[in-house]
Order: sequence, then structure tokens, then C-alpha cells
Amino acid sequence: MNEKTFTINPQEARQIYAGASDKVKSLLEKKAGKDFFSSKVTDRIKTYEDACVELGEKPINEDELLQAGFTKDEITYRKLKTITKALNEGREFDIYDSDVRRWYPWFECNDSPSGFAFYDSNCGRSTADAGSGSRLCYKSEELANYSGKQFLDLWREFIQ
Repeated sequence: MNEKTFTINPQEARQIYAGASDKVKSLLEKKAGKDFFSSKVTDRIKTYEDACVELGEKPINEDELLQAGFTKDEITYRKLKTITKALNEGREFDIYDSDVRRWYPWFECNDSPSGFAFYDSNCGRSTADAGSGSRLCYKSEELANYSGKQFLDLWREFIQ
């Protein structure tokens, strides 16, 4: 038997899956996993690499960036921007639109053994005295909570 291998991007695979028969869906799930085809973004994005796949981007090469003089927090910021964009499913915020609610994870540093923990989500309008920008904000409290918990280590690297 002459076997061929086909490569399709994640977006195409999800489009095929959406209109496929149960048999084709089962085959695709065996190859990529059921979560990959979930309609819920928090099922699909569990890692930075998942966010890259979601957006069709190549993951950054940390070693190259470190050699170029970037610091760890700068690299982590870039990862968080990618994750945020993927979780927001591409939605970007206009920092000058004060009518749009933006949610962001809130963290607490304390004297406990962990020292750094997800605390809550907050929503703020972007004004001169607001504690939030627009690049790492989320379109819902659920997504901000998820990001704060799921990516706690990245947030810690970025903030500390």
C-alpha cells in the first residue's frame, strides 16, 4: 500500500472537523486529541505552545533572544501577549475606548511558602489612573481567571 502523509494547519483541521461525519471526527480526534477540536478556547489553550498553534505562529526561540540581549521577563511578556491574543480569540482592545470592559488577572505576593498566587480578576476602564493596560487584558472574567491560574508561572516570571 502506498501511504501518503498530509499536513493541514490547525484552523483548516477545525473547519474540516466542524462539518465532518462522526467517522471522520473520530479519526481526527485520534490524531490530534478531542480537546484540540473543542469549541471552548480554554480547552484548547493549556500551554504557550497551544497558543502558538491556535494563532498559526511559530514559538519564539528563547535561546536566540537571550543571546540577543533580551531579558527573561521580556521573553515572558511576549509569551503572555501570545497567550492573551489566543485566549481572546484574536480580539484586540482599543486602550482609548473607555466603554469596553477589560479583565485582567490580579496577583498577591505574600510571605507564604508559595510567595506568589493568583488572587482574583478585576475589570478596569483605561484611564490615566487605571491599573491596567490593554495588551494583557481579557474579554471576560472567566478568561482572566483562567489565565491567572493556568499560566501562573509565566505571570510570576513577568511580574517579579
